[in-house]
Amino acid sequence: MLGSRPLFVLFGSSIVQYSFSNGGWGAALADIYARKADILLRGYIGWNTRRALQVMDKVFPKDSSVQPSLVIVYFGGNDSIAAHSSGLGPHVPIDEYKENMRKIAEHLKSLSENTRVIFLSCPPLNEEMLRNSTSTILSEIVRTNETCRLYSDACVDLCKEMNLKVIDLWHAMQKREDWMTACFTDGLHLSEEGSNIVVEEILKVLKEAEWDPCLHWKAMPTEFGEDSPYDLVSSSGDATVNPSEWTIHRKTPWH
Repeated sequence: MLGSRPLFVLFGSSIVQYSFSNGGWGAALADIYARKADILLRGYIGWNTRRALQVMDKVFPKDSSVQPSLVIVYFGGNDSIAAHSSGLGPHVPIDEYKENMRKIAEHLKSLSENTRVIFLSCPPLNEEMLRNSTSTILSEIVRTNETCRLYSDACVDLCKEMNLKVIDLWHAMQKREDWMTACFTDGLHLSEEGSNIVVEEILKVLKEAEWDPCLHWKAMPTEFGEDSPYDLVSSSGDATVNPSEWTIHRKTPWH
């Protein structure tokens, strides 16, 4: 029974790992898809695409009896960090980054004919806020918004080549005038406002995608959603009210 719902996997670095914290986008998706799909978190802070490739067969084994219906992937922010003089660190040259993302996509597409993939491109960052929040235990981390743009563009270009769904977070977030202060907790990781943009963009892709079956939450069945005499009794006192589709608890009315 635990495997009966569609499985959505969130795979990526810290923006994925933290997506269940502070009103994060992963938590929002888990709420939106309650009783419709299981949201599985596979986020790894600090990881680049090289490390992701090392574990693809373990995180997404091709011989698994249950394969995900949807995988949402984010890598790029750590790859884009400037190279350290020691040769250590997460930097990955942009051409290699693009090829690594291609290999990740190819692996995911090979899992099953019904596994859908969405890539998230590198979001922007607030350089000053990030400098002020970086831990003193770390050497200087050189990250710029312009470099984020380059890696975002590389991801978007790859997805166009491979006919993959992609969300251009670098541009999507900057549509908001106060994005530099509203969208981040530390200049890099997403606040609830920043996460809301991610959720809106994901839902838009899922609604517009011509996938069979449709993976937008409104098109998916609700588990055990049938009427029951054990539901709450209506005000008339002669029937029950089925609450399985209620969304009145949500602060944001998702569409």
